[in-house]
Amino acid sequence: SPAGMVLSVLVILLLSVLYEAVKMGKAVLLQRALLALPRSLSQEALTQPQEGDSRDSSPAQGRWFWFHVGQTLFHVLQVVLGYMVMLAVMSYNAWIFLGAIAGSTLGYFM
Repeated sequence: SPAGMVLSVLVILLLSVLYEAVKMGKAVLLQRALLALPRSLSQEALTQPQEGDSRDSSPAQGRWFWFHVGQTLFHVLQVVLGYMVMLAVMSYNAWIFLGAIAGSTLGYFM
């Protein structure tokens, strides 16, 4: 039906916009993770703490770890959305293809 087709195209358009938003979010998170790293990584900072050392890990390492976890989740979401859009495009429907292109364009523009 025409209404179902319009709904399908809109869903693919929104998935494409979401894909581009996740891609941008992942890039922003990477930038924040790099800023959370210490300015200089000396050999002492890279070695394991000794048994008598009272510090377990620096706050920068903890922040970097959570940024890395966030990046991993964003990456998984990006891959899933990318495959969903690809699967829709592989239906070889011109309207679905145009919806994916329009959504990708709109998402990148935003």
